[in-house]
Amino acid sequence: MQDIDIVQTMNAALPPFQDKPRVEAFALLYQLPFELSGEEKLDGLLQKILERLLSTIRSASRGALLMKDPRGDDLLLKAHFPLGAPSVSMTLARRAIEERQAFLWLKTEDPSASQLVNEMECGMYAPLIWKDNVLGVVCVDNSESSKQFTTEDLQLLVAVAQYAALAIANTQMQADLRTSAQLLERLLTNFSPKIRLMLVEKARHGKLRLGGEKSEVTILMSDIRGFTRISAAMSSDDVVEMLNDYLPRLSSVIFKYDGTIDKFIGDAILAVFGSPQPDNDQHFKAVYAGLEMQRAVRELNAARAARGLVTCELGIGIHSGEVLHGFIGTADRMEFTVIGDTVNRSARYCAGAGRGPGCDQPGTASASLAKIPS
Repeated sequence: MQDIDIVQTMNAALPPFQDKPRVEAFALLYQLPFELSGEEKLDGLLQKILERLLSTIRSASRGALLMKDPRGDDLLLKAHFPLGAPSVSMTLARRAIEERQAFLWLKTEDPSASQLVNEMECGMYAPLIWKDNVLGVVCVDNSESSKQFTTEDLQLLVAVAQYAALAIANTQMQADLRTSAQLLERLLTNFSPKIRLMLVEKARHGKLRLGGEKSEVTILMSDIRGFTRISAAMSSDDVVEMLNDYLPRLSSVIFKYDGTIDKFIGDAILAVFGSPQPDNDQHFKAVYAGLEMQRAVRELNAARAARGLVTCELGIGIHSGEVLHGFIGTADRMEFTVIGDTVNRSARYCAGAGRGPGCDQPGTASASLAKIPS
């Protein structure tokens, strides 16, 4: 082997730092990520960070952690130790945030009001910075002039402040992701599984945006005949039970044929075929969906009649034409909609659909079909 000059050696079996304060500081920075991973609530997370910090910086007897209010300029107390009134100088806290500087301070001959009230002899403040954003501030102090902070203490405070900022940013990101997922889930409930997967993929790549387009689609409108009269003689619980019996079954038929439910209007369903994805078979799928919805109602009526429950007939109107369709609203409240005379025509066809058998009698529902390609 080629000779080399070894200038220093270290026993790798021993801790890298021999003096106790540095060993404890190193252990804190090493252990914090593992300890924080088990805490889900942000307030508990920040309290744990602060208490571990105070147990490591021996000169610190008190500490506090404040976060900037995202809705304003206020500083919100998120953690402090020990219990009781926190020891914080808001002037120094804002200075650390505004100047983006960590600092160690000593009481002067002209102390501030908070320094006098809390008997603060010396302390340290460090801003919580993550990706150039100041999220808050962490501070420690003591009331004994004999206990002084060192440069190493300030360095450790800065390192822990960065951990705290990371924890806050990660918690906020998780909350935003959960909110986005919930919004997306609510948005996608009106789409068939196939279209839902396509929209999720678009959202994953940031391509699901507000906007609309004009093109030909096929609109299907259905409603329960005489719903107002029927529901007037029923209790509110029975009305809800009836709708929860019919509407999910009819919706599943629409989804089966790649239809999208624009909205539920009481007992009515407004569905569109050929949007948000173009579909050359939209006309046929709408008609097949209408026919299968009729069959579904016949089956439901038979099952409900056997249990002595109210049964209903269904009116269906179908029409094709150009509409404006797409996602409208805001980024946090996005809704799918279709706008145009085609929608109005399908509603009129639905209202004018020939009567089928009356309630509580076996039979089929009726449908009016218009502009169906041969």
